[in-house]
Amino acid sequence: MDTSWHNSIDKVIHEPARLSMLACLYVVESADFVFLQRQTGLTGGNISSHMSKLEEAGYVKVEKTFVGKRPNTSFQLTEPGRKAMEVYCDRMKKVLGDLAG
Repeated sequence: MDTSWHNSIDKVIHEPARLSMLACLYVVESADFVFLQRQTGLTGGNISSHMSKLEEAGYVKVEKTFVGKRPNTSFQLTEPGRKAMEVYCDRMKKVLGDLAG
């Protein structure tokens, strides 16, 4: 079995919490913090921590605004983030397909 695939998997995306957040962002134009928290079941601290890594990688754009007097944080997948997700999905399909024989 060829195990060289593990070097080509994007480790930033492969972490389960980040993968869950990116999967949500892949299918929407943007999402606010509360929506992402409800969809993923992650704590606020987990979202903040993992979102920082995704933002550093250039995969996600974070926008902080106010709605009335309340702070609102929204997230949007960047074009490089969308491309990285597509490459990740293609590679995982290949790896899983190779397992099936």
